[in-house]
Amino acid sequence: MKKILIELVLTVAMMAAVWFGLSQVDWMKLLKIEQTTQNTEEKIGDLFWKILKSSETEISSDSIVAPVDSMLTRICTTNTIDRKKVKLHLLRKDEINAFALPNNHLVIYSGLIAACENEAELYGVIGHELAHIEKNHVMNKLIKEVGLSVLISMTTGNGNADVIKEAIKHLSSTAYDRSLETEADLAAADYLIKAGIDPEPFANFLYRLADETKHLPSQIYWISTHPESKERAGEIIKHIQDKSFPKAEAKDSLRFEGLKERVK
Repeated sequence: MKKILIELVLTVAMMAAVWFGLSQVDWMKLLKIEQTTQNTEEKIGDLFWKILKSSETEISSDSIVAPVDSMLTRICTTNTIDRKKVKLHLLRKDEINAFALPNNHLVIYSGLIAACENEAELYGVIGHELAHIEKNHVMNKLIKEVGLSVLISMTTGNGNADVIKEAIKHLSSTAYDRSLETEADLAAADYLIKAGIDPEPFANFLYRLADETKHLPSQIYWISTHPESKERAGEIIKHIQDKSFPKAEAKDSLRFEGLKERVK
């Protein structure tokens, strides 16, 4: 009986401690910060895209945009991701690059499409960048490395233009932490499996371009800014080795060959 009373007293004490701790949290302030961050993300993402678009050539041809859009839609639909929130942008640029901006902007350069040997490789890149968006890596990276106060100042018109351009460059040409890159890789592999797509070509893409970086370091931004690509490719293979997915050899379809020709 004494033991039961002691346990009861301890349980009540723990509940009281938890209640006291929660009561000390300024929930209004916390929620306000979250709302501020969300509003800032929306504004900063649209601002970044506006500036980027003004200095680059956006591809508007439906014969190029539609196939890539259908690939993105397939991944989103099969993984219950809201396709409407993702803003797809294709830019005509020879650099092999793709990246995500705040507020769900997904940017892909024509050079990256041309560098893919088959659709599955491009699916993998799309899935990887989509994972950065879904897991909120983009805004977390900016807040950590630029600061929320600086980002807010950008949205109010008080931000220095050079600082804004540097922030955009930071997202498009510097890597996330290795742990975040791996998280995005494995999430992309899972996205592809659910979409009925073999993820192994995505691992091959990482491995192949890691070798090619030695010869064209300035052109292959997507790999040169994603370090240890060969090791990451190995982790993808390890992640999928016990999973069930279509293992047919990835081959170029006529549609994808045509897409590559049109982006050149």
